[in-house]
Order: sequence, then structure tokens, then C-alpha cells
Amino acid sequence: MKFQVGYQSNRKFVEYLLKHGDMVSELYFPWGEFTTGRGVTADTEQLAEDLKCFKQAGFRFCLLLNGNCYGSEALSVKFFDKLGNAIMEVMSSFGLNSVTTASPVIAAFLKQHFPDLHIRASVNMEIGTPEGVEYLLDDFDSFYLKREYNYDLAVLTRMYDICHKNGKKLYILANSGCLNFCSARTFHDNLVAHQHEIAQMDNAVTFHGVCTKFLSAGKNKENILAKSNFIRPEDIHYYEELCDGMKLATRTNFNPMAIAYAYFNGKFSGNLLDLTEPAHSALFPGEIIANNLIPEEYFPYRFSCDKICENCDYCKNIQKNATVKL
Repeated sequence: MKFQVGYQSNRKFVEYLLKHGDMVSELYFPWGEFTTGRGVTADTEQLAEDLKCFKQAGFRFCLLLNGNCYGSEALSVKFFDKLGNAIMEVMSSFGLNSVTTASPVIAAFLKQHFPDLHIRASVNMEIGTPEGVEYLLDDFDSFYLKREYNYDLAVLTRMYDICHKNGKKLYILANSGCLNFCSARTFHDNLVAHQHEIAQMDNAVTFHGVCTKFLSAGKNKENILAKSNFIRPEDIHYYEELCDGMKLATRTNFNPMAIAYAYFNGKFSGNLLDLTEPAHSALFPGEIIANNLIPEEYFPYRFSCDKICENCDYCKNIQKNATVKL
């Protein structure tokens, strides 16, 4: 399995990726003032310098245009003029193989004006049904699966089949820290898209996400495995025939090199929650979920279970036995 890995200017991380480019199918990154699922990039100059190094090393590049909102300019001539210029700038300076977007309008624009680019539907579009794929066949070449279905063999098989039947590809986000079926995900993604504007306001409240509030409350922490969708590095091999590749979320994690090392090597013996983005380890003071204490049968059981979690304590018991108090 090769991975799509998110750029972060962390020097050790950049050097590690350059040494292990054989494990990276694409390096994905934002550009300029275009908002993405993690806001706007802060240092385009450093990014440009690093992209030159990655280009020399033969990396393939994916541009992120996966913001959930582009405001009043979302359909404007001004926006698409700026977008086209940005695409041409990246292509001429570094080369560009693909674009990941959450906007069907951006996808259609790119298909018309840059037909050689591979256009991928963002995980933020939450596509998890054949219908979701069929509606977008004209403008997208591949799709990220709705993250909640990472452990659903029936959905995975169905989605892989429908994509390949139509000449498309299916990808998975491996290490999301988002809780399953989050009721506030769309709201939160919209906030992120406008975070730089919001930061300039005299705000009455700070929103850290429903996941942070939920996991900060006592017993809610006891069953985070069942409410999460991240895939352990040891279990990646189960997906070889179920997807065309995996994305690693590494753009904002405090230790992206640990993520890359764990998934590239297929093993990890530290705190499992350190591998996710967002990482929830800070919400578990004084304890860790030791990945090496999770038994091999965890994945096969969860992959084939009936997904009625409110009537089952299997994952909760697995987590309890793997929790180490410091």
C-alpha cells in the first residue's frame, strides 16, 4: 500500500519523506489564499522551496481545494480567474498531477480547462453510496470514501465495485480523528473555511469541536474506539483489494513523522491516539491507549460485526484492556 501524505513544513518530516518516497503515491498541499479543510497555508515561500526538493525526488503532487465554503465569490468570475492562474502557476513551477476538491463546481471547471488533471472528490463530501458516485461521474476521476465506512466490508466492497465499474478509483482516509457521524461536522468545516476572517472578529465564544467537548466528559472517553474510524497501521494490509490507496492526515498533527513511520512500516507501539488528526491524546491526561496491547482479532471482529454499537461492549473492553495509566 502506498499513501497520499499531507505536507507539513516540519524539517524532520520533510527529510523523512524525501528518504522514503517509494511509500508515497502523492504529496498533497494547499496553495495561496485558497481555503482548505485545514484553513489557509501560512508559509507559501517555504512550501515552494520544499516542493522543488520533492519535485527533484520524483514525487507526484496533489493540490488541495477542499474547503467547505468559498463565500460570496464561490461562483464568481473573479474566483475562477484566480483559481485558473493558481493552477497554471503550480503546474509551471512544480508540475501537478491531481486536485482534491469538495466543490463540484471547481471539479467541472478543472475538467473543462485542465483535462489532464486527475480530479478527486474530497472526504469532506462524505460520499458513501453508489448514488453519490453516479451523480458526479462526469467531473471526478476518483472518490474518497465517507470515513465512517472504513470498517464496513459490505459498503467498501460495493463502493470499490461501483467505482471500478465506471473507470474510477476509490481512496480511504486512514487516520482521521473525527468521531463517527459527527452531528456538527458540516458546521465545523464551514468555520474552518472562514477561520482567518473569524480570527479578526471580537468573538463571544471559541469552538473547539463537538469531539473535544464530548470526550472531555468522563465516561465518554471509555469507548472512543467504537466511535472512531481510524485504521491501525497493523491492519492496512486488509485493504489491499478494497481501495486504490490511502490518505494519511499529517498537515496539523504535532508529530507527522510518527504517523508516516508507523504506516510505512505497518506497526506502532505507542499511544494510538497520537496517530490521528485531530489527535485526542491530550484529552486523556495520565493514560494512553497502547497500540501493542490491542489483540490481532480486534480488526477481523470489528470488520465483520453488525455495527449496532449501542448493544455491544466489544470495542470498549478492548480499549479498557489496552489502556495504560501513567
